[in-house]
Amino acid sequence: MSSPAEKYARSRADRAHPHLAEFRGLYPFALDPFQVEACEAVEDGQGVLVAAPTGSGKTIVGEFAVHLALATGRKCFYTTPIKALSNQKFTDLVARYGPENVGLLTGDNSINGEAPVVVMTTEVLRNMLYAGSRTLTGLGFVVMDEVHYLADRFRGAVWEEVIIGLPESVAVISLSATVSNAEEFGAWLTEVRGGTANIVEERRPVPLHQHVLVGRRLFPLFEDGERTSAGEGGQVNRQLERMAREDVQLTRMSKGRPPKGGRRPRSRHRTPGRVELVDKLDSEALLPAIVFVFSRAGCDAAVQQVMDARITLTSPEERAEIASAVDAACAHLPDDDLHVLGYYEFREALTRGVAAHHAGMLPTFKESVEQLFSAGLVKVVFATETLALGINMPARTVVIERLSKWNGESHVDVTPGEYTQLTGRAGRRGIDIEGHGVVLWQPGLDPRQVGGLASTRTYPLNSSFQPSYNMAVNLVGQVGRERARELLEQSFAQFQADRAVVGLARQIHKADEAVAGYRESASCELGDFMEYAALRRELSDLESSGSRARRTAERDQVVQSLSSLKIGDVINVPAGRWAGLAVVLDPGHRSGADDPRPMVLTANRHARRLALVDFPTPVEAITRMRIPKSFNARNPQARRDLASSLRNRAQGVKWHRDTAYREHGFAPDPRIDQIRTQLREHPCHACPDRESHARWAERHQKLERDTANQRRRIETRTNTVARQFDRVCEVLRVLGYLDGDTVTPDGQRLQRVYSELDLLISECLREGVWDGLEPADLAAVISGLTFESRSSDDTPAPLMPNRQVLEVSETMDSLCADLKRLEREHRLTYLREPDFGFAHAVWSWVHGASLDDVLRETEMAAGDFVRAMKQLIDVMAQVADAAGAGELRDAVRAALAELRRGVVSYTSVVS
Repeated sequence: MSSPAEKYARSRADRAHPHLAEFRGLYPFALDPFQVEACEAVEDGQGVLVAAPTGSGKTIVGEFAVHLALATGRKCFYTTPIKALSNQKFTDLVARYGPENVGLLTGDNSINGEAPVVVMTTEVLRNMLYAGSRTLTGLGFVVMDEVHYLADRFRGAVWEEVIIGLPESVAVISLSATVSNAEEFGAWLTEVRGGTANIVEERRPVPLHQHVLVGRRLFPLFEDGERTSAGEGGQVNRQLERMAREDVQLTRMSKGRPPKGGRRPRSRHRTPGRVELVDKLDSEALLPAIVFVFSRAGCDAAVQQVMDARITLTSPEERAEIASAVDAACAHLPDDDLHVLGYYEFREALTRGVAAHHAGMLPTFKESVEQLFSAGLVKVVFATETLALGINMPARTVVIERLSKWNGESHVDVTPGEYTQLTGRAGRRGIDIEGHGVVLWQPGLDPRQVGGLASTRTYPLNSSFQPSYNMAVNLVGQVGRERARELLEQSFAQFQADRAVVGLARQIHKADEAVAGYRESASCELGDFMEYAALRRELSDLESSGSRARRTAERDQVVQSLSSLKIGDVINVPAGRWAGLAVVLDPGHRSGADDPRPMVLTANRHARRLALVDFPTPVEAITRMRIPKSFNARNPQARRDLASSLRNRAQGVKWHRDTAYREHGFAPDPRIDQIRTQLREHPCHACPDRESHARWAERHQKLERDTANQRRRIETRTNTVARQFDRVCEVLRVLGYLDGDTVTPDGQRLQRVYSELDLLISECLREGVWDGLEPADLAAVISGLTFESRSSDDTPAPLMPNRQVLEVSETMDSLCADLKRLEREHRLTYLREPDFGFAHAVWSWVHGASLDDVLRETEMAAGDFVRAMKQLIDVMAQVADAAGAGELRDAVRAALAELRRGVVSYTSVVS
């Protein structure tokens, strides 16, 4: 019960902030101090930055901004980074404030866009700002949920564009995960937006206990009583450290010869299996749980393993409720597609309380998992890390299978920030008194490394901002080039760069002192040793450059030999994994590319695109053979037939030979002998301490070079964003999109294209590349601007539906190559080459192909297919808008109508 003093204090606070007092009454629980502080700042007219752990309730502050907007007759835009989160927030706000007061604007949905409260993706708000939309009239608040997305390499710039571009009268409520430089981010917000309250909450609302599961035994990560939640120091469990030492010793012993009897020593500490894990979590009352498996295939396999073990985690009543819910959610799916999508297996697993969650799943399936898990009906979800991004799915326990993951290029360790994001879902506020983070024991696991991850709660927020072509034409069109330049210098990227300069200057000052000390230590009584050291350095550089020249000449020979290859040439690949007999499917002479990368079919039926590393020596055609026009490298039977023909063709031909490498004579640089003579004649050459002096001189030279590099870094960091903007504007001037402060008609078209390949799209429209195409052909070629193959190195040459699509794709490739050359001249690298690997599937879909046929052709997961289609639809809608009235717009709209069918047309939001 509150004391009289507390009641009086609360009464005074309520009088000072009446809207907050009213808002408190909407919740059955008391607000936390950080929530109250942030809400009071919002009611006082300030912007706020709230940095708090996942699950701490920071969205309460965003919801108060919504409440305040409605109470004061103003508008509030609630922005999120992903459509799924927008849909979820829209549903929540409609339930509280009614459908007449809440709208939704995403790439997929447009519902009640003129409502006083509109939920939208951040890109939609950016587009509104550039278009000067009337919807912005009366806007009082913008909530930027998950604002730490600002660091995203591909989309982060949008957040900065919005923060810089919003009118000063708009209060920005920024909600972020706990970041280590929240004060720096808050200082920037204050600089560009005015008064901003910086509120950092370190405490988790539900304590998090960390564990390691070894076999069937669950060990606390930290010694009892020393640590119970993330972010505090503590002694790592000594028992776990002892196990790790034992495993290291066994590993060393197993490297030698096995002992008598032939058996090597085996560790007593094993990794628990997935079935064993689920059984353990169930018996310890640690469900519901999210198990993070950094692989889609791993998630699906885990569900199958639990199903095969006949584990059921639900009661009969829960099974009936799950079955009813999933049937209703999937009722819109065509019956013919259910089997293709694996619906019946998915439904059976759900009814037993087990599910997967990853980007390859159909959105309908993922949404069903999210809803049923949040309702407590699904008990275990095997998920990839994409689940950690925004969606509200708290659990009692979070399990991490491994502390390393594949990032698309290599296996990398999980960072402290990622660990915090993943385990942040453990502990449901108002349900659990504590959450649990569990790491599975793996061979080589270092408990101290795990302890370090668990203790480091924060990660830095670094800007990924850079001006784009679309941004440039929009800003110049609104405020002129000079004012646009000044606006971009307000970016968080420039703010961080300017702060870093101070630290670099300090490092240079220290280095200058060290350089003087090294010079003194290198001094020699016989002469000027720094002069002698400079001669040694020059000699070393000349010898290195001679070696590089030889390597360059060898490489040029290989490139020349590859450039002469033609389709149907039979070659002997000299090295690498695909060494041996092969036939050329595509010579890989791409315009604008530096090195040819031939696509070949090996005698062992592998279709692969090779690189220079596979050709240490030049290659030449042994013989030739015909490649059937209908050949499809994705078809196993076609590969088998052609490989058989290749082997038959090679019989009787002498090909088992290495291409003789004819080494060209390289005349040594005459300066080398001159410098060697100078060294021998130098007085310091006879010094008995010559090598000691030389070591100090080398340190002096290295530190001087490093210091010079740091001075150049200072020069380049000052006004970096503005200089990049100048280069972008110069490209646009050369192409005729800008004329001083004037945006030309072509530039006005570019203003309406918000795509990674915005400039290429605009050029295709200007050059009429897509004029006269049929809707299916048009959709096929535009797909090259949105699709990116998951594994570019091994992707076969794309299959084109007809000659017209092939010719237009080649024209687009040529246009892109010209633009990339222009970019290189201006030191820019924005554009990528179009990827037409999805073109045939899109063409087939427009012509009415079934989902089964398209998925079989593309070898894509259903979720990937739907996502790729939605990205294509989004860009095609922009093309229709930018094209203006005419035949092209009509053709694009006709293609869009055919694309939006079946699983592609579904949305979970009902207006």
